[in-house]
Amino acid sequence: MSDTNTYCVFCAIIRGQSPIAKVYEDNTFLAFMDKYPITSGHTLVLPKYHYGDLFQMTEDEVGNLYRVVHTIASAVYNATGAQGLNTGQNNGKAANQIVPHVHVHIIPRYEKDSRDGKWPSRKVSEYRELEEIANRIKKNL
Repeated sequence: MSDTNTYCVFCAIIRGQSPIAKVYEDNTFLAFMDKYPITSGHTLVLPKYHYGDLFQMTEDEVGNLYRVVHTIASAVYNATGAQGLNTGQNNGKAANQIVPHVHVHIIPRYEKDSRDGKWPSRKVSEYRELEEIANRIKKNL
């Protein structure tokens, strides 16, 4: 969690102050459904300790993060029936990092969602739908 007095939405989630559709949790990492998914099954993986960007993490910490990403991505892929998968991690405003807490996006991709190579538009999902998808993903872990 954050060691600063600056508010961080992901640190608030880690403290249990916001509801999430949880996919995975251990002592170091948390994975949950993105509330504004690009596609069905869009999942976020993040360290519980607050790092503003990837460069604040040690090489070993980054390696551990991506080991969890690999596990979660496999489960997302199998649970959603996706035809492909994007993983992404943004650092800094210029790279479109919206929340300044390290997180990795796992985005299932479907043949029908790509038009002219453009990303689908984000949507607001109902919590019930996110929970259903999270439960399917958990069964694949």
